[in-house]
Amino acid sequence: MKNHTQLTLGISAHADEFTRRNLPPPALWPQFTSGIEAYPDRLNAAVELTDAMVEKGFGDRTALIGQGRARTYSELTLWSNQLANALQREYGVRPGERVMIRSANNPAMVACWLAVTKVGAVAVNTMPMLRAKELQQVIDKASVTLVLCDARLLEELSTCVDVSGQAVRVVAFDGTASQEEALDRAALAQPGVFNALATSQDDVALLGFTSGTTGQPKATMHFHRDLLAVCDSYAKEVLQVQSTDVFVGSPPLAFTFGLGGLTLFPLRYGACAVLLENASPPNLIDIIQRYKATICFTSPTAYRAMLAAMDTGVDLSSLRVAVSAGETLPAPTYNDWLAKTGKPMLDGIGSTEMLHIFISNRLNDSKPGCTGKPVTGYEAKILGKDGQEAPIGQPGALAVRGLTGCRYLDDPRQAKYVQNGWNITGDTFYQDDQGYFYFVARNDDMIISGGYNISGPEVEAALMSHEAVAECAVVASPDVARGSLVCAHVVLRNGWAESDATTKVLQEHVKATIAPYKYPRRIVFTAALPKTATGKIQRFVLRQLEAKS
Repeated sequence: MKNHTQLTLGISAHADEFTRRNLPPPALWPQFTSGIEAYPDRLNAAVELTDAMVEKGFGDRTALIGQGRARTYSELTLWSNQLANALQREYGVRPGERVMIRSANNPAMVACWLAVTKVGAVAVNTMPMLRAKELQQVIDKASVTLVLCDARLLEELSTCVDVSGQAVRVVAFDGTASQEEALDRAALAQPGVFNALATSQDDVALLGFTSGTTGQPKATMHFHRDLLAVCDSYAKEVLQVQSTDVFVGSPPLAFTFGLGGLTLFPLRYGACAVLLENASPPNLIDIIQRYKATICFTSPTAYRAMLAAMDTGVDLSSLRVAVSAGETLPAPTYNDWLAKTGKPMLDGIGSTEMLHIFISNRLNDSKPGCTGKPVTGYEAKILGKDGQEAPIGQPGALAVRGLTGCRYLDDPRQAKYVQNGWNITGDTFYQDDQGYFYFVARNDDMIISGGYNISGPEVEAALMSHEAVAECAVVASPDVARGSLVCAHVVLRNGWAESDATTKVLQEHVKATIAPYKYPRRIVFTAALPKTATGKIQRFVLRQLEAKS
C-alpha cells in the first residue's frame, strides 16, 4: 500500500476560510494511503448521493422511508435542492460557513444535511439528547452561525443561543412530514434545480464531534472525498451493498457511524434507508419485519432482544448483514446469532476521528471474539510501550492509517492521537500470526489488580456466557490492598434473584471460564446500565460510582 501525507491541498471553494485555517499543522497530519477510487479535484459529496444517482437511473427507487412516507431519489433530490436554494437565497449561507443541524433521525434531517453540503457549507450534526451547555460548547468550538432545528427541539436550543458568545441565527424545520415551519415554507417557494457549489475534494464538508468526551469536545474534520471513501471501501467490500438493500439501525445521524450506515452507504449505491426517531429494539424489530430490511446497524443489546424475539416466532430472516456497533460484541451473542440465523454477525472497530469502520470481519471470514482484518485501503499494527511494533500475540496500542484519518479542529490533542503518521485510537488490541486483530480493552478499561493486568471486556464475555446475565459491564473498583478490584455491574435475566447465592454462581462460572485470578471479586446488581444514544455503555459513569463508594 502506497502511503503519502496529503499536505498539498486543492484550491478551496470556501469563501469563509474558518475550517481551512484551523486544520492541524502539516507535521501533525496522519499519513494517508492512496485512494482506491480516483476522485476529481472538484467534488461535492451531496451531489454524488442525489443528483448523480438520478442521472444514473435511480430516480424512481425509494431512497428514504420515515415519518409515515417514502421518498424516491428524484423526490429527495428535488427536496434538498429546494432547501439549498432557500439557504443560499433566503438565508445568505456562504460556502465554508458552519451550519448546525439539530434533529432526531428523520428524512428532514437528511434533506437538510444534503442541502447544507450542496451550498458548500460545513455541516455540524447534533442529536436531540444534547442540552444547552453541550450545544453551546459545539456552537462556540465550531463558530456556528446558523442552526437548522427541528421545531420540536427549539426550547433547549433557545436557552443555549441566549448565552452563547456567537451571533447565531436559528431557523426551524418540520421534522415530521408536514413541512409547515419557516425553512419548509422558504424551500417550497424555490425551484427544484440547484447549481451546487463545486467544492474541492479536500474542502471540509463535515465537523463530527466525538461522543462520550469529558471536558472540552473535540471536532473531527472530514473532507468531501472522505465521505465517499468510506462508501467505496467498507460499504463496498465488507457490506457488499446492492441497490436492493434496505438499511435500518439505531445510531444517531449526528454521529459519523450513523451518518455512514443510514445515509452515506445506502444513498451511494441506490439502496433505501428506513429512519426511526426512536430506534428501540421493539421498534427495530417491527421495521425489519415490515420493510424486509437486509442490513442492520445496532448494539449487541438490541441483537440479544432480537434473538429473544425470534424465539417467539418473529421473522427476521430478511437480514443478510448484522453489524454490531457501539459496544464490544461478546462471543456468546455472536455464537447465538450464528446458530439462530446461519449468518455471522459483523464486528468491527471505527472511530469518529477515522469517520467509520477500518477493521472488520467479513461475511465469509468471521469468528467469535475477533474484530477481523483491516478494510481495504487501511493498514494497522500493534505498538508496545516503547512505541515499536509489538510481537505477534502481545497486547498493545492499536495504530491505524488509511483512506481517512484524524484532523482535529484547532486542538492540541491532535499530537496525542496522531503519532509518526499513525492514528493511535486509544484501544488495546493484539494481532495473531494470520493477521487477525483482537480487541482487549479500551486503554482505560484495563484493570490492574494485585499486579495483574486484567481486560474488562474479557471478564464481561465470561459473564455473558452464563444464562443468568442479560447485560454487564466490568470496571475497576479502588481497593487498598490490591490497588483495584474487578467489579462487575450486572443486569440479571428474569427468574434470577439478586442474592449472595447468584453472586457466588457467577464468580465460580468466571473462574471456570477464564483464568481464576480475573474473576469479579465485587458484583453489583442493577436494573439497567448507563448508556449513550448509540447504545455504548458509559463505563466512566460506573467508574465514578466505584470511586465514590
